Amino acid sequence: MRAKKKLLMCMLTCIVLLAGCGANTTPEIIMPEQPMVSAVADQPSAGFQSQETLPGGSAEQSTVPTATPTDKYTVYLITMDLTDSYWKSIDDGCLNAVNEIGNITYKWTGPDAHDDALQSACIDAAVADGADASLLAANSKDGVNASLQKAADAGCKIVYVDSSASYDCVTALSTDNTIAGKTAGETMISALQAKGITSGMIGIMGVTADTASCVARENGFRQAFEGTDFTLADTVFMQDDAGNITSTVNEGLSQNYAGFFGTNEGTTVAIGNALKEASTESTIVCFDTSDTVLSLVADGTIYATMQQNPTVMGHDGMIIAIQALEGTYTDTNTKTDTGVTVITKDAM
Repeated sequence: MRAKKKLLMCMLTCIVLLAGCGANTTPEIIMPEQPMVSAVADQPSAGFQSQETLPGGSAEQSTVPTATPTDKYTVYLITMDLTDSYWKSIDDGCLNAVNEIGNITYKWTGPDAHDDALQSACIDAAVADGADASLLAANSKDGVNASLQKAADAGCKIVYVDSSASYDCVTALSTDNTIAGKTAGETMISALQAKGITSGMIGIMGVTADTASCVARENGFRQAFEGTDFTLADTVFMQDDAGNITSTVNEGLSQNYAGFFGTNEGTTVAIGNALKEASTESTIVCFDTSDTVLSLVADGTIYATMQQNPTVMGHDGMIIAIQALEGTYTDTNTKTDTGVTVITKDAM
């Protein structure tokens, strides 16, 4: 798989494929309903001592890898885009593991927009470049499966981080997004009740209809409101255009929406900025913890955000990928819930 590409046609193929790819109060920790331990600890490699992920997503590293792999490997991280700082946190986790393990050629890539075809091109390019393993945040459930099939046929190990496709993998490390979404909904209900609000319309903003992680968060959020007197609006999808969110927030404010929910960093920032531009207040609960999101929490624009653990996803995902290549991790399709923490202004 790591054979050098000697023919000109192969070189041209790589160039074409790469064209679509851009280079004072304690926070409330929400534990998974069933406490889970990172799959890294399930099958420790003879050459590695693992990092354990504790319930709720906090990581406690007891030791670092004590030996380098027997071969030099090429591992890619392929995310939905290269814009959100969330992906950079996963990259940071990967880099931490690479530095601990050694003997790895590591590359981070992704498309310029949320698009299955563009992400598929990135997967194909990684395989053409000799990727032994790919850590993938899948853009949609089924949209990149054809490329994943080709990757698997070429011997490339597939590890999902944050968002999974429906194709088989070594393991998937992510937030249990349904549980996390339900936590977000319960957090909003409590915040609204504290204001004396027990009914009204809630606006919901997603990324795309096919982004599995965000769809699961929305489903969990909606579950939390079952049996209440609140009404949840149809989901509005940003589709890489923050203007879609801005116009929806403005329309919602004109109709006295009780609150707004954003399923990821991009929608969260768009909701917060729209609210600030309107010079008004509402109850916003959302996901992710970029500097921009945290500044919106700190100034009171956003009530709460769900903090995931992307660095753990990247770190543990990288270790498992290498263990799978070394033959010391032999399970398939395992899952790890890396947990969420509710961040509010009072908890910062």
